[in-house]
Amino acid sequence: MTKASENIPPWPSPLKSLRRFWRHEFLPLLANLQLAIALLLLIAVFSIAGTVIEQGQSLDYYRQNYPEHPALFGFLTAQVIVATGLDRVYSSWWYLALLILLAASLLACTGTRQMPMLRVARRWFYYQKPESIAKLPLHWAMTQGSGQASLESLAATLRRRRFQVFCQGTQLYARRGLVGRVGPILVHASLLLILAGGVWGAAAGFMTQGLIPAGDTFRFQQVLERGPWARVPQDWQVRVNRFWIDYSPSGSVEQFYSDLSVVDRQGAELKRETIHVNQPLRFGGVTLYQANWDLAAVKFTLNQSPVLQLPLTKLRSPQSGSQVWGTWIPTKTDLSAGVSLITPDMQGTFLIFDEGGQLLQTTRLGEPIMINGITLTLGEVVGATGLQIKSDPGVPLVYLGFGLLMVGVVMSYVSHSQVWALSVDGVLYVGGKTNRALVNFAEELGAIVQAIPVPAPGPQTVHQ
Repeated sequence: MTKASENIPPWPSPLKSLRRFWRHEFLPLLANLQLAIALLLLIAVFSIAGTVIEQGQSLDYYRQNYPEHPALFGFLTAQVIVATGLDRVYSSWWYLALLILLAASLLACTGTRQMPMLRVARRWFYYQKPESIAKLPLHWAMTQGSGQASLESLAATLRRRRFQVFCQGTQLYARRGLVGRVGPILVHASLLLILAGGVWGAAAGFMTQGLIPAGDTFRFQQVLERGPWARVPQDWQVRVNRFWIDYSPSGSVEQFYSDLSVVDRQGAELKRETIHVNQPLRFGGVTLYQANWDLAAVKFTLNQSPVLQLPLTKLRSPQSGSQVWGTWIPTKTDLSAGVSLITPDMQGTFLIFDEGGQLLQTTRLGEPIMINGITLTLGEVVGATGLQIKSDPGVPLVYLGFGLLMVGVVMSYVSHSQVWALSVDGVLYVGGKTNRALVNFAEELGAIVQAIPVPAPGPQTVHQ
């Protein structure tokens, strides 16, 4: 009984089984190239979807643009978009999970394939038998009096061609382009930085937007999108000092500007800057972009009254379909009569219509006009700037990753070439291999071998 039990192998420990599963099954699966390609395709598809489908809109917006009948592509409706998170692709849990899984695949590939290849490439050794050199893709045998002098000449020529040469007695090893083995690792590292920047930006960033009339202050009270670790500023806010638009001679908008001030809770100005499209304001890790504009209100006086203000409403012209703004101004204290004001832009021209919709006259800012026995003077059009406010702490990582990616791609095109030589009984055996550009390397190494001086001319060479 004792002898039989001694022949039974012990049960493997759970830790050893887990280590074996991790090393021999899970890591090879995670480092699989087909898995990485599939993940990249999925990320690309969902990124395209996030670009095509408007992000961060209200449910009513999606119901209006993606109705159930007829559904876009037969299935894409507002309910599908909201339920699957396609309205917030880049911050959804499944999109972040794809990025993390791709990062894990890159790490596994780097650790199980690229790093061992670099370690092998850094090791160097000598061939001690001519038969070993004869197995190389490129090899030569110089049989007419070659010896130690020819080996030293070969070493000198290889050094001039930027090879790192190691010699020991009658043996030689040379290599060039080890940086080509580092390139793929740097590419993987740069992709990891880009993925880390994307995940960190989604987890610690936020985005909001709003239309702020000139003279008003924007406070970070309603944030449209924010990550679980986002820090929304509460100790400062943004005041819109002025908003204006530059128009071309034809009347089209050329550029719109916002004069902004960053102020603390007490109203003290911390920074002031004028922004426009492609020229944002940055403060405290937050970027304020000029994204849109609107007309908020019109200021006016009736007779000798104080300056009054009424909001402007965005309308669609029934004749031309163009966008206009309008409001209604009472001309009697009991609000029983009034006129409608319509303006197409901020240039100060207004159309005045009566209650029946008939055009009464055209006026400009600062011109007093008599309507229903009241002197109406339009003083100012109050513009509203549309700001998009974002904080993305992952952007520096993404920029760094793309910079390293370009460097890594260039490094990956450098050929890693190796040369071995052995002098035995007056015969010089030379062989080499490379990981890319084999034809060019064969021509270069052939020219090096042919240039080796020998006592007798016309060395016999064998190519394979």
